[in-house]
Formats: sequence, structure tokens, C-alpha cells
Amino acid sequence: MISDFTIEQLAKLSLANHRPLVICDVDEVVVHFTRALEDYLSRREMRLDTSSFALNGNIRRTGTDEPVASEAVAEMIDDFFHQHTAELDAIDGAIAALHDLARDSSVVMLTNLPHHARDKRIDNLRGHGLDFPVVTNSGPKGPAIRHLADQTRETVVFVDDSPGFIASARQHAPDVHLIHFLHDERFARHIEPFDFVSLRTASWDEALPHIKRLIGA
Repeated sequence: MISDFTIEQLAKLSLANHRPLVICDVDEVVVHFTRALEDYLSRREMRLDTSSFALNGNIRRTGTDEPVASEAVAEMIDDFFHQHTAELDAIDGAIAALHDLARDSSVVMLTNLPHHARDKRIDNLRGHGLDFPVVTNSGPKGPAIRHLADQTRETVVFVDDSPGFIASARQHAPDVHLIHFLHDERFARHIEPFDFVSLRTASWDEALPHIKRLIGA
């Protein structure tokens, strides 16, 4: 359930087993993916329909409102990551929060994007002052979270916006504390709250003190 390339990345990590671990998503948690994608689509006379939490079926042609075919959406998302991963803007509070958490915990960025964009993701995060390990993943994140959580005896926290990845983490690593980070209300309104998350939040101002309490910082 984990791609070979993700396994290679995980194998190279060396995490301190006596420190808490914060596993953090990137798009829409640390950097603005949706905002940049909407700019990308606008230049191609398309728009993102926010009437549900999805990309397939929600990218529409501006003139006709016709949904773009799934195959074309996949190609555009791949092209978007190729062209723009290195230049995405940071979400308010994310950079300072992760630096704060790194004082008392290990931090790993677990991100789903095409593996070919990994170096650009690393460059973008470093440009924002974040020099933490980056693991690119494809498919559900639960198996990779399980692998990472097994590297420490201490508290593990996972932060992500995707309900699917939050559910996958719950399935494979039920001992991990889950933070459902949904800062874009246009999409958050479509997602029913999970009763098993430690916190559902729209901001790092709320997420940071909560995570610090969880890790005993």
C-alpha cells in the first residue's frame, strides 16, 4: 500500500525515538494550494466549483460551465505541480507554528503530490524557512503514518486537511492524535465533523497551542 519511492524515503529517515513526532501535510495546511490552482485555472478560462469537496467534476470551463473530464483534470494537476510547486505562498501562522513545535518534537512533512515535484516542494518549504524531512506519498497516508509513528515511543500528531487521509490515519494508526485542518470555509462546510479527531480547526493560532498540549510542550 506504500509506493516503492515512498518506502525508500521512509527508510532514509532517522527519527529520535525519545521525542514526540508531528507529521504535517503541506497543501492547504502549510501552503496555499487552492488559491494558486484557481489562478492557474483562470488563465485557462476555467474555474473551481466549490459546491463540494473534490477536484474531479468541480473544475469547469468558464464559458459553458461544463465539467472538465477526469483524465484532463489529472493532467492539469500534474502540470500545476510541475510549474508552481516551488512558488506557493505560506498559510498564515504555519511557518512560526512548525518552528515552535520543532523545539520539542520531530517534524516530518508528509505530502501527496507527484514524486517528480518532490525537489520543488523541498525548495519551496526551505524558501519559507522550513528545512524538515519531506516524504512524498501517493494514495492513502495511513500506512506511511503507521511507519513513522512506529519510530518513536512518544506522542504522535498528524495534521491534514483531507477527510480521506484523516480517516486513513485513524484506520492504520489509531494511537495517533489527529488534527483536521480546514482553513478554507468554502470546502470545510461540506465536511461533517469526525468524532475521533483531537481537533478540527481553521487556523494555526488554534492548532499550535492544542498540539503543544498534546506533546507536553
